[in-house]
Amino acid sequence: MHKLPLKKILIYLILGLLAISIIVPVGWVFVASIKQNNEFYGSPWKLPESFYFQNFVDAWGSAHMGEYMLNSVIVTVVALAILLVVALPAAYCLSRFKFRLRKILNVLFMAGLFINVNYIVVPIFLMFIDGDKALKSIGLSPVFLNNIYVLALVYAATALPFTIYLLSGYFVTIPRTYEEAAYIDGSGYLKTMVKVILPMARPSIITVILFNFLSFWNEYIIAITLLTDPKGAKTLPVGLMNLMKAQNAAAQYGRMYAGLVLVMLPTLILYIIVQKKLTQGMTLGGLKE
Repeated sequence: MHKLPLKKILIYLILGLLAISIIVPVGWVFVASIKQNNEFYGSPWKLPESFYFQNFVDAWGSAHMGEYMLNSVIVTVVALAILLVVALPAAYCLSRFKFRLRKILNVLFMAGLFINVNYIVVPIFLMFIDGDKALKSIGLSPVFLNNIYVLALVYAATALPFTIYLLSGYFVTIPRTYEEAAYIDGSGYLKTMVKVILPMARPSIITVILFNFLSFWNEYIIAITLLTDPKGAKTLPVGLMNLMKAQNAAAQYGRMYAGLVLVMLPTLILYIIVQKKLTQGMTLGGLKE
């Protein structure tokens, strides 16, 4: 009988423990979300007596999680659209063409990888305050703060360095013969990019969409800084934090865990759907000069 080497056994053991450390808390949140409130005063590991769906109804309606989820969907979709419209042509040009400012732009985008967005959120906030004051001074309504579309623009701008880096690394691996054949057939630069290059770069594009979706969907610091109106629009993470504070005070734990499930579920579903494409996109390509 073939025996597994000790090294493999240790690797499997570590991976198993890591999987358990992730699966157990996530599973516990799902189980807790269907418990009635009085069940939390017993053993925390006890299975629920029944499926109490009212927690989700209360979280969606009374706690406004449905409204917060809609805001998060709008912010994430708009941010991804802006990001892809800007990043795809930029990465294509920087990786496939040689021009005077190409190296400088590459260095600037690479430098952006080392800037933590949490360090610049306060300057962004102060600039938006000044911008709103300037608009008020000329009789216009403020638009920078408490605006989910401006928040989406900030998300897209802060994600540009990583996105362009990843896409450029994939674009440089595509042979130039495809473009040359397209040019011979009469295609212009834009048509060649859209019809030839982007379909071939689909795994990398899916990877970019997934990573940025997770980042935008779960982002908290920028959202709570730029959405300052207590009665204004809130994204799902900010709304969830408010819900957790309120439900801890009111001891409505089932509703709080139902809110957590509503935050986690879209990301889990998306990851399950595109996990193969994600792995393929991360392993193909590498940045070259």
